[in-house]
Amino acid sequence: MLKKDLLTEPIEHIDITSFNSIGLVESMSKMSFSARELAAASMIFDRMVSDPGATIVLALAGSTSAGGCMNVYSDMIRYNMIDAVVSTGASIVDMDFFEAIGFKHYKGGTHIDDSELRGAYVDRIYDTFIDENQLQECDSTVKTIADQLSPGTYSSREFINEMGKYLVSNSKKKNSLIQLAYENKVPIFCPAFSDSSAGFGLVQHQSERPSGHVSIDSVKDFRELTQIKIKASETGLLIIGGGVPKNFIQDVVICAEVLGKEVPMHKYAIQITVADVRDGACSSSTLKEARSWGKVESGNDQMVFCEGTIAVPILASYAYHRGNWKNRPRRNLSDLF
Repeated sequence: MLKKDLLTEPIEHIDITSFNSIGLVESMSKMSFSARELAAASMIFDRMVSDPGATIVLALAGSTSAGGCMNVYSDMIRYNMIDAVVSTGASIVDMDFFEAIGFKHYKGGTHIDDSELRGAYVDRIYDTFIDENQLQECDSTVKTIADQLSPGTYSSREFINEMGKYLVSNSKKKNSLIQLAYENKVPIFCPAFSDSSAGFGLVQHQSERPSGHVSIDSVKDFRELTQIKIKASETGLLIIGGGVPKNFIQDVVICAEVLGKEVPMHKYAIQITVADVRDGACSSSTLKEARSWGKVESGNDQMVFCEGTIAVPILASYAYHRGNWKNRPRRNLSDLF
C-alpha cells in the first residue's frame, strides 16, 4: 500500500466553543458511574477557574492531542483556563509542534498490517497515522533551533520558549499550543523532553557539536516547577493520563518542603485516566492515594476513569461556556524566570 493511499483524511480537532456541554454535564450529575464522575470533575474544574487565588496546571500525557483534542488544550490557554503545562515530549513536539510547522495526523485503523505501514514509512498511534518522513523533518527543525542557541544547559521550559519564538515567524497554523503559550506567558515543561522527536534532533545537534552544545536539565525543570508552587501557593491540577507529568507536578509540594518552604497541598485535582489502580503503579495511583504523600487536599478532587478524547472536550466546553475565565487575571508565570 502506498503512503498517499494511507494518509488521506486528516484528523479534525474538536472545537469546544462550537457546542455547549452545560446541559449535558448537569444531566450527567444526576446519573451514576463515570457520567457522574465526569460531571463532578467538570464542576470542580470550573470551580478552579472561578477561584481568584488558584493557579491551574495542566498535566498532559498520552495521545489525546493527536486524536483530536489539540485545539482543546490550545483554547484552554487562549481563554485563560491554564497557567502552566507539564507534558510528555510527544504531546508537545510530535503532536503540537509537528502540526504547527505544517503537518497533519490522519485517520487510520487498527486492523491494518503494521509491516505494510513500515514499508510505506507510516507510523501508527492506535487508529491514527503519521508520516515518518515528516516526523524526521520535525526532528531536524528542533535541531535547527538548538543550533542557533548558545551552548549550555537549559530547562525544557527554556527550550520550548525558543520553539515558541521560532513559531511566531514560521508557524503554518495559528492555534499552536506552543505559540499561544509563548505569547501568553504560560510556561510549558517536558521533564522527559528527549522521549520525543526533540530527542532525535538534540542527539544530532550534540553529535555535530561534541565540545559545545545544548543539553536539557530535568532537575532544573523540577526546580522551576517548585518555584511556581512556592509563588502561587494555591494550586489546581487537571491531569490527563499520568506518567512523568503527573508525578512531577504532584511532587512540587514535597520539593518545596525539602527547600524549607511551607506550601499547601494542591487544593484542586482532577485526573482523567483509563489506568488500572490494582498494579500499584504511579500512573494509576488515585488522588486519594496522593493525599497520603501530602500532595493533594481532599474535598475538591475527582478521579474519572474514562478515555480522554471523550471526557476532555465535555469538561473543557463546560468551563468555557460557564464563562468564569472572562474575569480571571492572567498569571504570566513565564515572567518568574
